[in-house]
Amino acid sequence: MPEFIRVEQASGVGRVTLARAERHNCFNEVMMGEITAAFRDLGGDRKVRVVVLASDGDSFSAGADVNWMRRMVDYSFDENVSDAMVLARMLRTIHDCPKPVIARVQGAALGGGVGLTAACDMAVAAERAFFALTEVKLGIIPAVISPFVLEKIGMGAMRRYALTAERFDAEEAKRIGLISEVERSDAEMDAWIADRVKALSGNSPEALAACKAVLREVSEYDWDKAATITAKRIAERRVSADGQEGLRAFLEKRPPAWTKG
Repeated sequence: MPEFIRVEQASGVGRVTLARAERHNCFNEVMMGEITAAFRDLGGDRKVRVVVLASDGDSFSAGADVNWMRRMVDYSFDENVSDAMVLARMLRTIHDCPKPVIARVQGAALGGGVGLTAACDMAVAAERAFFALTEVKLGIIPAVISPFVLEKIGMGAMRRYALTAERFDAEEAKRIGLISEVERSDAEMDAWIADRVKALSGNSPEALAACKAVLREVSEYDWDKAATITAKRIAERRVSADGQEGLRAFLEKRPPAWTKG
């Protein structure tokens, strides 16, 4: 049984729920492995027509778990590359799942949480949800998630939000293409998902898988190359002076040195 997620299946819908509400559904290497395995299994299950990625509590996902971040501070460059590839595999497995994937974003999606949202085929968010690419505040960069987020929001929006690390609301997330729709309540989000499930279930499963595959083939990204490049870039930042200072400042709950006049 997975420790940090729930996997359910009913009426042709697979549901993967992040179940660390008390930690704002932050993920560590164990949770990422569980998510990867769940999407691999659901993607290969002929009874599953659609997969929904959801989460418990007030937050969708606040990105990296603090204890995982604490360990990465002391990792070597090569260990950081290997660690980053775990995140890359999780996002790629969601993105490449042969079944349509819908994200249900009921609250905050920060850092890697934005990556999770972007890796899905479509997403619905509550009005109360908000988003941010917060990595540069920690002296690191949104490297591994960048191909998935770029595919959704484009370079213009990526440059703004990756560089400023400012928060943006669900309406802005819809405007730039990160999510598909904004709804006022949980019930309305669920109704939106039910409508999409109905539409998707009327389509050929093989055609849906082939459609996703051809869209990947014609995209501008070499996904394997992107994973290798971005894993190395985040590893470089984690072991850099600013990366070490930013991560330690975050863990020690103090401002990083570069904020002092």
